[in-house]
Amino acid sequence: MTDTALPVSRSATGFDLTPPTPTERVSLEKTLSREEREVLLHHGTEAPFCGGLLDNKEDGAYCCRLCGLPLFQARTKFESGTGWPSFFAPIDEGHVRAVRDVSYGMVRIETRCARCDSHQGHVFPDGPPPTRLRYCINSVSLQFVQNGEALPDPLGRGDRLP
Repeated sequence: MTDTALPVSRSATGFDLTPPTPTERVSLEKTLSREEREVLLHHGTEAPFCGGLLDNKEDGAYCCRLCGLPLFQARTKFESGTGWPSFFAPIDEGHVRAVRDVSYGMVRIETRCARCDSHQGHVFPDGPPPTRLRYCINSVSLQFVQNGEALPDPLGRGDRLP
């Protein structure tokens, strides 16, 4: 398997969405804990009301734990009562990919990071205004960054929030 340069794909907010090369992916995956690996790579789910970011009230961004792409802002987080961090909108629609999920005998919409394709959670049509959406996300699939701190950049892309 060789690493070949892919054309750079950018989101509306200017973030590089080019997937990690196979070598970069192996390097990123080596940093994951067992639980992070189970959720991000094998589409698992952490136990409700146990995630480290569930009660986080700080201002900042929630980024993909695997590749660092910013996915949600704190101002879109709300208390859903479900036991997982919930958001009503992503930072950029292009940062979260929706995939039909028919596991467990039901039809849901799985959310994945648009850059590295890691599992984040699911989106449901029962959220608050203005979107009426509830992005129900696993804490272990996210890395929180307070406002004013540098975003994680494990791929060396140099991306910044506008």
